[in-house]
Amino acid sequence: MADSSIENAGLVIVDKDEGITSHDVVSRCRKLFNTRRVGHAGTLDPMATGVLVVGVERATKLLGLLSLNTKSYTATIRLGAATDSDDRMGEVISGADASSITDEQIADVVATLTGDIEQVPAKVSAIKVDGRRAHALARTGEEFELAARPVTVSRFDVSARRDEGAFVDLDVVVECSAGTYIRSLARDLGAELGVGGHLTALRRTSVGPFTLEHARTLEQLAENPERSLTIDEAALISFPHRDIDDDEAESISQGRWLTPIGRKGVYVVVDPAGRAIALVQEKGRRASSVMVVRPATLR
Repeated sequence: MADSSIENAGLVIVDKDEGITSHDVVSRCRKLFNTRRVGHAGTLDPMATGVLVVGVERATKLLGLLSLNTKSYTATIRLGAATDSDDRMGEVISGADASSITDEQIADVVATLTGDIEQVPAKVSAIKVDGRRAHALARTGEEFELAARPVTVSRFDVSARRDEGAFVDLDVVVECSAGTYIRSLARDLGAELGVGGHLTALRRTSVGPFTLEHARTLEQLAENPERSLTIDEAALISFPHRDIDDDEAESISQGRWLTPIGRKGVYVVVDPAGRAIALVQEKGRRASSVMVVRPATLR
């Protein structure tokens, strides 16, 4: 039995424009794809542009299972001023002439912000404090502190420097773990150099296996509203796969389990027609589904 929620399911990799929220993108995609079943993974701030992973129809169930642990960005950091939001959208709260800062001094501090580090998130982040979002608390003027969290910055390279009077603008490339705040890197770099720092531009170039090569702007999608990846392609690019026969596919699609093969982590089982049937995880004597992509009723 065919079902439009399967036929039309997939991921849309959006190249988000500046000035709109991730929720705005979801709202636009609901209209473009004519369905309420749209969601996104990995929020981007309104100031940021670049890769936003959007799920359509049944692929919305994939979003929470996708391994989106690595992210890449290009950004511009301005040295010489700190803001209350750690980016250019906030109010300047301190500053100092950065023009005498040397490239060597910058490189030395960048090195301390690379690798496994403890990072205090930006106060305008979505982290919850006593059940409330930090950014909502920040808007009330309430004083609060966020605890430092372990993150991994695997790459932090300065690709260009521009001196603008008392300011120094640095173009940087960052590769990091999920949960890393690029605004916090800008803040900490400026603080360590004693001049203040904040983010003036941010573009996400990849999330997990999804890159700008997959991505299209909302304007491009309006002209041709197509998925970037079908639900099968999305599952195969995101998870290891195991080939199964038709009988096994029928069994797992009805909620039963398969014989384990000694594989760790979540993987996708694929029928002889190349269709993703389920995401499964092995435990003991069972390889049980964590999400049935194609339930028997939809096959």
